Amino acid sequence: MVNLLHSMKYSFMVTTLSLLPLLDCVRGQDSCQALQNEARGDTGTSCCDIGLTDGSLPIQQESANKITSIRAPCDELQQEDSAFCKCVMDKIYSFWPAFEEYLTREDVHESVINISRVKARVQNVSTSIAHNLTFTLTLNEVPKELDTSVKGNVSNIKLPRGLFQSIRNETDYVKVAVLVLDAGKVGLFKDPDQTGTMLDNVVVSVKVGGRQITGLSDCVELTFSHGRLPQNVSGQCVFWDTKKGKRGGWNTSGCLTTTTDTETVCCCDHLTFFTLLMRPSLDNVTAQMLLTIANVSCGISVVFSALTIVLYFALRFTYKNFKSNDTAKIHVNLTSSLLLLNLAYLLNRWIFSLGHPGLCKGIGGFTHYCLLCCFTWMAIEAFQLYLLVIKITNIYMRHYMVKLCLVGWGFPALVVTITGSMNSYGNYTIMDMANRPTATLCWIDSAHLVVHYVTNCSYFGLILLFNTLTLVVVAWKLFCLQRATAGKEEKIEAWKGGLTVLGLSCLLGATWGLAFFTYGTTSVPAVYLFTVLNSLQGLFIFIWFTVLYYPKKDTATSSSGSGKNVEVTTASHSERKNKEVVTPEETRKG
Repeated sequence: MVNLLHSMKYSFMVTTLSLLPLLDCVRGQDSCQALQNEARGDTGTSCCDIGLTDGSLPIQQESANKITSIRAPCDELQQEDSAFCKCVMDKIYSFWPAFEEYLTREDVHESVINISRVKARVQNVSTSIAHNLTFTLTLNEVPKELDTSVKGNVSNIKLPRGLFQSIRNETDYVKVAVLVLDAGKVGLFKDPDQTGTMLDNVVVSVKVGGRQITGLSDCVELTFSHGRLPQNVSGQCVFWDTKKGKRGGWNTSGCLTTTTDTETVCCCDHLTFFTLLMRPSLDNVTAQMLLTIANVSCGISVVFSALTIVLYFALRFTYKNFKSNDTAKIHVNLTSSLLLLNLAYLLNRWIFSLGHPGLCKGIGGFTHYCLLCCFTWMAIEAFQLYLLVIKITNIYMRHYMVKLCLVGWGFPALVVTITGSMNSYGNYTIMDMANRPTATLCWIDSAHLVVHYVTNCSYFGLILLFNTLTLVVVAWKLFCLQRATAGKEEKIEAWKGGLTVLGLSCLLGATWGLAFFTYGTTSVPAVYLFTVLNSLQGLFIFIWFTVLYYPKKDTATSSSGSGKNVEVTTASHSERKNKEVVTPEETRKG
């Protein structure tokens, strides 16, 4: 027992003494800088000499063990910007590529590296191998060859057999080194431009026979297993590019990322240091900024949506013919659904703050209903545009607007009733990478995300496809009409056609399609655009409605009633003059 205590005391003293030069150098930055600038001979030591001298690195297992803890004084004293620490980090960053090279040398016989924070396996592989070679990648465990016939959810790296067969003419056997680093504790591989965090702080290195392997036809597959990711987090496969910046940085070139619910697969065409960066689409600062923008914009949209409805009824009471304008009625129904959606959103967080589960479920279901109504009325707008501009045939529909309202307001009610019976509504929290809430509201809860994907994403995806096709055909007709009327009195100027398409895209909900671009590296700009454009949709429709239907001084009262439909103004007027056909709306009026 006494011997054990003496041994512990001795070890402590040795450790303390070994760190004293480092601490002294950190505290005396000016002296250190002076020593670094002083000219020295080849045998001289610098202030940040940590036993890794340029030209003859003592690369060995003991060095790896030492270097994983050598950064500690800089972290503890928060002196990473000191001259000493910069010098140390430059040396440490050059160590790991050299250590990777060292493991594959013919005169090195280590097969397993099992020290704190660093695990590696080195083995000879036949270049005539007939199958892919797979190793496990588990933090704090030495990599081992994996039997691919055994099913399991474990991180691994798969080296294609083509990699070895490509060098079969050079050698019969080649050394393969697979290295797993705990980068969080090592304190390395920190990119100043990094926008995410490393999954479990794991960095993986693969080296084959000391060669620089690039441009593989069969990619190296790295599978990173993880739990279900938060909805606003995406994985990105990256490698350490030593040519980026002063000490290197993460790069995505040559790596493809495929993510499923519980794992992410990286397919890379070269060998180096790899990791999986988990990049949150929203951090707390961005989320709060977006919430502020959404609150202000939705308030503006509520005001102008209400003004649009007031303007519609004013024109309806002023001009008798305006009552039969189905297109204007559809515009107002879409505006009404937007008004309700914006009100539901503005009330949502306040009701959530009350802490009443029943009220939260109610406002969550109502918000879902309003959103589905908006989507449905956007589809109805496209359907009306299709009848007026594209089809242009004599079709009589009895109780046309009644049927449209049953679809526009009734179908979403049916969907919400079904999802509500499944107890799908409740608290929904968006988390960041540190599992901190960035936003909380009453919505479809996290346990029923399938409901969100089916009723919102899939449903809107189908609507967006139909609306986009309709918009493309209408734009093409406008372009053809412009060419056909060139040089005549009825010439439609190009900018007017462009504004028409822009206005129609707002009615058809094209800006809502930005939701599909809120993932990956462009997620933050897409989220900003999505928030601004869609929360102000009520304002855009008000401008559109006013330009179309507000009576002009030189226009007779009858012209503001039935003749000023946007679709008829831009395209079907010409169709009727050229083909002398009656539009479906006129047929229904008759």
